[in-house]
Formats: sequence, structure tokens, C-alpha cells
Amino acid sequence: MIPVRCLSCGKPVSAYFDEYQKRVADGEDPKDVLDDLGLKRYCCRRMLISHVDTW
Repeated sequence: MIPVRCLSCGKPVSAYFDEYQKRVADGEDPKDVLDDLGLKRYCCRRMLISHVDTW
């Protein structure tokens, strides 16, 4: 389960997770997807990039 907020800065990141996963699975570059979603801080970007589902 993705954390609701970034652990470093506190910005909500869970709202972007579904769209990020879908677009990356469709073959888009993760960098471009994160830029389009407006995630500029590296701490928020790593929350989505490094997430691994444990289910």
C-alpha cells in the first residue's frame, strides 16, 4: 500500500499513484510521467518510483 503522504516533505502522493502505475505500464517514461503529474521534488518522486506492492 502506497503511503498517503511523502515521508520527507508531507506532500500527498497517493492521489498520483494509480495514474503513474497505469501510464508506466503503458510504456511511458517514468520521468515524463512524474513531470506531467507535477511532482518536482525528488523525495516525492522516489515515493512512487521505489514503491513495491507486497500483496
